[in-house]
Amino acid sequence: MSLEIDKSLLIIILDVNPMQKLVKQVLTHGLDSTIVFANAHLMQTSNNQLAIMACHSQGAKFLYPLEKITDVRQFDGQYEKFTQLECTVRQQIHKIISDLATKKSCSDESLISGALTMALSYVARQEREKFAGEKLHARILVITASHDSATQYMNYMNVFFTAQKMGVMLDVCSLDHELTLLQQGCDLTGGTFLKIPQQNGLAGLLQYLLWVFLPDPIVRSKLVLPPPVKVDYRAACFCHQELVDTGFVCSVCLSIFCKFSPICTTCHTVFKNPAPIPMKIKKKKKTVDLVH
Repeated sequence: MSLEIDKSLLIIILDVNPMQKLVKQVLTHGLDSTIVFANAHLMQTSNNQLAIMACHSQGAKFLYPLEKITDVRQFDGQYEKFTQLECTVRQQIHKIISDLATKKSCSDESLISGALTMALSYVARQEREKFAGEKLHARILVITASHDSATQYMNYMNVFFTAQKMGVMLDVCSLDHELTLLQQGCDLTGGTFLKIPQQNGLAGLLQYLLWVFLPDPIVRSKLVLPPPVKVDYRAACFCHQELVDTGFVCSVCLSIFCKFSPICTTCHTVFKNPAPIPMKIKKKKKTVDLVH
């Protein structure tokens, strides 16, 4: 009787956008904590797998593993795989920051939805390439200090429901902002959203990563973790990119608008003007003359 081999795949997405408010701390404390956290995941069991990505305003890129592995000098007393991971990630981060410094156009909006799409594609490829008798448990962790972006609303929704269908859990570690859309993704996929307190900056980031995000989903139910946040499920309108309580929905592409538009800006469908709401005529009270 063959036994199933459980493999845990962790994909870490690190936001390295230079326009972030805490970019210096992200590239120092944040990067160091991420590397230690990644090594801790690999150290749990030999079957664990890891992938690290970096995203910014121009795109997203895999930092580890790479197709071409460069030879690095091993430090005395350090495990080979840990040395390879640390040197590769730091070299790739240095290249990305250098390339972004040469580009004049840089936005404070990070393409996290694009990085999530690449991560799900990587999970799908690993599912196809696994051997018989292997069972892959994949999850994604996003570490970011950027603000929420409603312009990527449709991309986020597609990613969230795809991850939910694939059984991939999404965790988010926010370093600076309350991210409404990513909170929805965590709630839909059964993941955890955590905003790091800023009393001591990012000095305690590693403690939160090891405490909240290192345990597997099965183990988390037995731990005392921070209480879940109240998720705001309002949708963002496509015209002003703001969260709305009520709005107009295109019947063709399901785009959302806060005000009526005769032409859908997404699929260019033409709609008729809505008929005016009929006014209800109040009935006059009948007066009854009393006969004495």
